[in-house]
Amino acid sequence: MTAHDRVDAAGRPVRSAGRFADLAGRVRAAPARLGRVRFVAVDGRAGSGKTTFARRFAAALRACGAHVAELHVDDLLDGWSDLGGYWNRFERGVLAPLRGGVDGAYRRYDWHRGRFESGWAAVAVPEVLLLEGVGSARAGARPELTLSVFVAAPRDVRLARGMARDGEALRGEWTRWMSLEDAHFAEDRTARAVDLVVDGNPLIDHDPEAEWVDGTCVERGLSEE
Repeated sequence: MTAHDRVDAAGRPVRSAGRFADLAGRVRAAPARLGRVRFVAVDGRAGSGKTTFARRFAAALRACGAHVAELHVDDLLDGWSDLGGYWNRFERGVLAPLRGGVDGAYRRYDWHRGRFESGWAAVAVPEVLLLEGVGSARAGARPELTLSVFVAAPRDVRLARGMARDGEALRGEWTRWMSLEDAHFAEDRTARAVDLVVDGNPLIDHDPEAEWVDGTCVERGLSEE
């Protein structure tokens, strides 16, 4: 039984922790759906804790012997307004080749220069492709996903993290981006479709490097904003 399955006598989900190692074993035991690649998506709003979760999960997968290609939506976006546009480039450059059993490639976005780098980053065919970022578990990807995760955290927590990382000068960009996220998730209903909802701001005792905390109650409380 995973943390996502546990309920109390009234049928309400119980806040509990699951182990990254167990989740890694679950992925490796599941069938590949993107050619011979197990495609994993870690979705959620900016500042929710997706990158931290993905890093720990990728480490657990590698620790059990998996070859993991870890990609981030932030590297695929063409700036702050590209939430709806990056997927087609990702499909052409990475998903389509991997689906056919050949290496893929993509160009990383340079946020300081405001343009894509001139060179291409290769993506050798992995056992597990882990894509972290907003829109990674979208409806169009779900048939090929071995595991989909949504990381949830309150809006004020996410914005505070963004300001701490990027600075007050980018508050306007952040608030506009959050509006784009709201529109995307309102249409896609991602949190209701994924395999696992994770608490990105957990307050219960757990080992953060080895365990994740169930976020079903958190996301229900936020009502996908």
